[in-house]
Amino acid sequence: MDIVSRMQNALPTLRPAEQKVAQYILDNLSFAASASISELAIKIAVSQASITRLARALNCDNVRDMKLKIAQSAAVGARFIEEDTKPVERAIVYQAIHDILELNAGLVTDELLKKACDLVTQTQHVLIFGVGGGSTIMAQECHHRLFRLEIKSNAYSDPMLMRMSAATVNKGDVVIALSISGESPDVLAATRIAQEYGAQIITICASGSLSTVADVHLPLKTQESDYIFQPSASRYVMLAAIDMLASEVAIRNQRKSREKLRRLKLHLDEHRQCSERLPLGD
Repeated sequence: MDIVSRMQNALPTLRPAEQKVAQYILDNLSFAASASISELAIKIAVSQASITRLARALNCDNVRDMKLKIAQSAAVGARFIEEDTKPVERAIVYQAIHDILELNAGLVTDELLKKACDLVTQTQHVLIFGVGGGSTIMAQECHHRLFRLEIKSNAYSDPMLMRMSAATVNKGDVVIALSISGESPDVLAATRIAQEYGAQIITICASGSLSTVADVHLPLKTQESDYIFQPSASRYVMLAAIDMLASEVAIRNQRKSREKLRRLKLHLDEHRQCSERLPLGD
């Protein structure tokens, strides 16, 4: 358990002086991480022994060990610890989406799209890898865009299944590797396995370790808000990149894809018994 959680859980059981120290540290992580034991004692108006006893109560080796763990927690950022009572304005959500799309406009060039489309339309099989809260959903979304365009594809988000499927690729198969951050160890490991056996790699991600293994990299830029309770808008950028690729594939493959799309529309309209202008899905 990290030191902040440990302190919060231990607060009711600590002696009054130790409790005073723990509460001060929780409220002032950055200062507590850098201050000496004597500076802390003076600031909190307790003895140095109280700080030492707190370190022992938290199962730290000593005060230095406790301060190191405090520094590690402080590095995550005070925005995840300090209370924020600011109300959520609905307009901010739309604005964040607009801003991240504007930031990324033009990053995925026509040349990059053409290269990625060449790989996707000329292969026998596409594997799509993505893990985590955003890229898992986007991997499925990418599969949903491609199967209707005469592209045989499978999406995987389980790390073991990604490795297993990567080990079964044939030379010339394509892997589309997704990661908003560009730093996804599971996706990277599976992608490297597939690459060893001759797969071509398309990455849709921010610059990072994953982008370095790409044959074609469709780049993303992230821009995270300090307001932690607002979902990341960066996933809309990945969705836009997937849509751009799918649109390019659809145009390139239109003789085949038009018939598949017609069949989809026919059976969806028949099932829903409503307007022909509803989307190809739900």
